[in-house]
Amino acid sequence: MATTYRTIHTTTYRYEGQVSQSISEARLKPRNFARQRVLETSVTVQPGFATQESRTDYFGNHVTTIAVFGTHERFVVTSSSVVEVGLVPTGEFPLIPWDAVREQLAVPVDEESLAASEFVFDSPYVPSIKAVEDYARQTFRPGRPIVESMRELKHRVHDEFVYKPESTSIEIPLQEVMDKRHGVCQDFAHVMIGALRSVGLAARYVSGYLRSGVDVQGAEASHAWVSAWVPGAGWLDFDPTNDVMPAEGHVTVGWGRDFGDVTPLKGVALGGGGQKVDVEVRVTPISAAA
Repeated sequence: MATTYRTIHTTTYRYEGQVSQSISEARLKPRNFARQRVLETSVTVQPGFATQESRTDYFGNHVTTIAVFGTHERFVVTSSSVVEVGLVPTGEFPLIPWDAVREQLAVPVDEESLAASEFVFDSPYVPSIKAVEDYARQTFRPGRPIVESMRELKHRVHDEFVYKPESTSIEIPLQEVMDKRHGVCQDFAHVMIGALRSVGLAARYVSGYLRSGVDVQGAEASHAWVSAWVPGAGWLDFDPTNDVMPAEGHVTVGWGRDFGDVTPLKGVALGGGGQKVDVEVRVTPISAAA
């Protein structure tokens, strides 16, 4: 089965004064890959005299550069897409021990492991922290199967950290998240990524959207989860915020080392004084097809 969604992501900036010009980068167009097919996608901008250029970044994400050369007091970016998301293949996962995978990543023997090894290292939002390494060691005992260990880590982050919308900002250091044990989906993803990397495993940050539901946290906003490399299975996704392995309810926009690589919208503006930012996300199922 596959489910088709329409996603609409609108970001509105309202400035206290006039902005003379602004330049922004948007990573808002979903990706095509094995279990996801993008049927339609577009980015529209107000004011109408804004210009757009498209490119692909190092990680293969779609980037839209938006330039507004003219006075404005309001800036609106809307991404609209139709995306077909398939089920994650079921069955038995490889029973390879996590420490054997660590050795493969330390000395890559093929193109796949070499590409994955790029995601073993520190990144700006996920530095090496002793508290994170100690946290990981409680789960990653010698010889334990890698997927079993990753599932337990996902579950622990979900149970041991409190989800508090608007309780933090992306500028909060990882150490502070570990100390306070609360945050939002970006924080949970960074904790899990840091834990995996601390034991020598490859993990990347995934940005996307989540279908709304009664028992779902992180919907109706940009969502974040983790993708980890497992030989014989490829990149497997883990959502510590909701304690699930993402399936057809998760729409992937992009991935990178951490939030900084896939920030939905960032830029600079000249003038304007203070600003108010409103973000609205809607993920609506269109159909389910066999």
